Amino acid sequence: MKREATGRYQITMVGGETIQAFIPNPLPPQPALALSGPRQRLLERATIAIGRLDSITLLLPDPDLFLYAYVRREAVLSSQIEGTQSSLSDLLLFELAEAPGVLFDDVTEVSNYVAALDHGMTRLRDGFPLSNRLIREMHEQLLARSRRSEKQPGEFRRTQNWIGGTRPGNAHFVPPPPDAVTDCMAALERFMHDEDAPYPVLVKAALMHVQFETIHPFLDGNGRIGRLLIALLLHHGGALSQPLLYLSLYFKQHRAEYYRLLDQVRTDGDWEAWLDFFLEGVENTATGAVQTAQRLLDLFKEDTGQVQALKRAAPSALRVFDALRERPINTLDVVCSQTELTFPTASKGMAALVTLGIARELTGRRRNRVFVYDRYLDILNAGAEPL
Repeated sequence: MKREATGRYQITMVGGETIQAFIPNPLPPQPALALSGPRQRLLERATIAIGRLDSITLLLPDPDLFLYAYVRREAVLSSQIEGTQSSLSDLLLFELAEAPGVLFDDVTEVSNYVAALDHGMTRLRDGFPLSNRLIREMHEQLLARSRRSEKQPGEFRRTQNWIGGTRPGNAHFVPPPPDAVTDCMAALERFMHDEDAPYPVLVKAALMHVQFETIHPFLDGNGRIGRLLIALLLHHGGALSQPLLYLSLYFKQHRAEYYRLLDQVRTDGDWEAWLDFFLEGVENTATGAVQTAQRLLDLFKEDTGQVQALKRAAPSALRVFDALRERPINTLDVVCSQTELTFPTASKGMAALVTLGIARELTGRRRNRVFVYDRYLDILNAGAEPL
């Protein structure tokens, strides 16, 4: 439904140029969203898909294992949209302090994304509200120790930013001027906690994502925080017991349409077209996550059977295998720490996994060797290749 612009333009001066900065109206949209007919059925399908994703944790022998890997996959994908070239393998090697030849700045940014999400989830579990303060804390984690650390980590911006172009005067889009950011984010926070808002949590997440990206409250990291917030909003709103829904792959695969629809909301007030796109992404992504979890379950079952067939060597090899399931790129020192096996016993167990074709040694070195569970990574890497 086309309404009109969902905000107003404020004329301001930046760098000697006159620009029009866009200040969005507070949520919810007016008039109310049209949620009947096909859109209601799409919302129902997306809600069912979210429920299936949430229930998959009941089938997994160790839900934290799946969450560990899936969060890191999301960190890679979300960071790729911003131009980093790190892979999932790069990140896992970096976490082992074994990342020769990797672009350090890129992989640090991906690692920071994991830290930001972990920080947000820890705070929510401790009873801290999802709020602007928490968003700023996560932003501080996101920009720490990176080449972007001079971009006011943890603070709403005090200068004008822009999207596209080389300066505000030729930008594709100019977000609100800095003196409007605090009020815009305060209004967004009020909507976040408005229990009388007439929309289910999936619709609220869709609306809030557009609003956050339109406000663009930080000098850097807005895209990654905005995508991360979707998972936290769904968790905070009770739709997911774990933050398992990540739309970065969907947005990456449909980048042009994603940006076109954001613009269309701002200029024409067409929230419904955006909502359709968002709900389709939720349904597709949740369904894909369930399929990924099932493929991993099948893989673990098959490979466990192979290891159990080793008979006398099986007990120690199974413990090494469990360590590889927890960290699909691993060293023997870390395996020993995880399993409390002696180094010789862990070495024999890993050698058995290599013989079975489950593990592969990466470095070719005699000491400080690194092993990878290839088939596990292949499942996680689908769609996660650098742009």
